[in-house]
Amino acid sequence: MRSWVWLTGMFLFFVMTPKGAVAQTQTGRGGQATSNVTPRVAGKPDFSGIWQANNTANWDLQTHSARPMVGQQGLTPNSVVLAAPVVAFGAVGLVPGGQGVVEGEEIPYLSWAAARKKENRENWLDRDPEIKCFQPGVPRAMYMPHPFQVIQSATKIMMVFEFANAHRTIHLDKMDKFPNVAYMGYSVGRWEGDTLVVDSTDFTDATWFDRAGNFHSDALHVVERFTPQGRDVIRYEATIEDPQVFSRPWKISMPLYRRLEPNAQLMDFRCVEMVEETMYGHLRKEQLVKRWSGSTMTVDITRKIPEGEAVHERYISGNPPPKE
Repeated sequence: MRSWVWLTGMFLFFVMTPKGAVAQTQTGRGGQATSNVTPRVAGKPDFSGIWQANNTANWDLQTHSARPMVGQQGLTPNSVVLAAPVVAFGAVGLVPGGQGVVEGEEIPYLSWAAARKKENRENWLDRDPEIKCFQPGVPRAMYMPHPFQVIQSATKIMMVFEFANAHRTIHLDKMDKFPNVAYMGYSVGRWEGDTLVVDSTDFTDATWFDRAGNFHSDALHVVERFTPQGRDVIRYEATIEDPQVFSRPWKISMPLYRRLEPNAQLMDFRCVEMVEETMYGHLRKEQLVKRWSGSTMTVDITRKIPEGEAVHERYISGNPPPKE
């Protein structure tokens, strides 16, 4: 049986369902099941539908209090206020507090990497790949504040993410080794009972785990586990290994929830064209964005060109610095 699915208004994707691979329950638009029976494909849980995390992990994987997105010293000792880039945002410019998703709360950085993580957080506006609309990588794509769609057959599982039109394919059948690296890595899956286990490698060094500066190198290895907890909840776990950055493997876990609205669907979030001025506006001969004025403040913008080779940098590599 051939199933056609319309994705984000841009392209059609179809999956081949082999003979005998019959879903026990049909799913409506948005993936909402029409009965209490967990849908299945080829005898395995069918995760097809639209899903989204409901936490603050994209802000910070670890437990954190509310804080300014970008802050500076306040009037009194140990106080922090919104800094110039976000002062007009008021409450919208604050990071919401949240419980961590890291097992044991510790991310076991090597000494050089712990210092880099601190630098990343202090320079978040300049460095976070999300701000530049880079594809988010794995596992970050799974818990961004945007929905994603799963399309499943007996041999392939495709995930399409609203953010940056990113996508990944999980191969359940035998494939040749991936010949390159990719923002979303290369994913091979297998079933352990009703749990989908996904092994992902071949990542670039250009993505982060969150907006708090947590990062990795191109040696990243991620093992994910998707375990159904009823038809509308998935228990998601990701074990992260990167010997160039971390002293040992570590794990995150969280629930993923099915979007149950009758018309649930992915919307366009074409951030590439929206961030062109942010990324390249400093290279214009005539500055385009110069000033914003409101009722209580005027914000003047002065663009500057980085010195030397830094003008060509689009991201800070997560790989260890070269040995001298």
